[in-house]
Amino acid sequence: MSPTTAPHTHPTRIATGILGLLLPHHRTSGPLTDRPTAESFPHQLRRIADFVREDTPVVFTLPGFPCKSPNPAKVLGHLPDQGERLSLGFLNTLCADIERIHPPGARVVICSDGHVFGDLIGVPDRHIDAYADDLRAQIGRLGLDRLSVFDLRDVLGDLPYDAKRAHVHDRHAPTLDALRSEVRSDEQALALYRGITRFLVEDTADWTGTRSALQRACRQRAYGVIQRSRAWGDLIAGHHPRAVRLSIHPQPLGAPKFGIRLLDAPDAWTTPWHSAALRRTDGTWTLAPRATAARLGRLVRSDGRPSHFEQCRAVYLMSGEAER
Repeated sequence: MSPTTAPHTHPTRIATGILGLLLPHHRTSGPLTDRPTAESFPHQLRRIADFVREDTPVVFTLPGFPCKSPNPAKVLGHLPDQGERLSLGFLNTLCADIERIHPPGARVVICSDGHVFGDLIGVPDRHIDAYADDLRAQIGRLGLDRLSVFDLRDVLGDLPYDAKRAHVHDRHAPTLDALRSEVRSDEQALALYRGITRFLVEDTADWTGTRSALQRACRQRAYGVIQRSRAWGDLIAGHHPRAVRLSIHPQPLGAPKFGIRLLDAPDAWTTPWHSAALRRTDGTWTLAPRATAARLGRLVRSDGRPSHFEQCRAVYLMSGEAER
């Protein structure tokens, strides 16, 4: 290797190794004909290589961890629980693993987006504040020093939340017509729209109208959630312009966002804030709706709060649900 090529190939080689640590956790969309490699993600490879070249920590941004679902059949309450703790631990461990091949390491900025669309998903702002504050507390308590939380309060301070949402929407959201056109013409946009619509339907626990009326209302609100999510992503890019963008939604190979799976779950769309953590009899963890987890195990509390479920061996042996 000549002296002129070494400075360029060395960062690429390390960046390839860093991406290799992320690949087992890639949350993909669409069929895969071959196992993906680092070269399948040129956008991320370039950004990571830039951090390596500068000998600085790799910065990842992860929009997510918004708040708990308002449906009590899915979650244990409105505060983070074992699902979030396991996910935060996973992200911190991933950063520590990166440090072994890139000594400056990595950090993940969790861009908590609950306030961005809380009014559309039926969660009060006080619950969203409590959720994000508890995330910060958990990060400190567990010593997860490679993680931080970023939310609308860091951007717009003490403005009323409706004013914050209007500010972000007006300056960053795509138009409704443009978004509808995209959903009609793009399979990825259509899959996201359908996934969010499904979550909105499932998360509505107190609907008194017909099922068809609920679905119509949720389809309309889904467009609003996507508009706000896009706006939040644009705002994050402005505050963290060089960061590698992670996503909790499935992403195709080569997309600007790298979809990442936080915990094992039967559905690629399942997250800790839409479910409860269930510890299987073999010690491994999965995510399931609270109602399902409650049928399979016993509730465990931590610090006086519901935390997760422990699968009962007798139920495991008697029920085929444990394998589905």
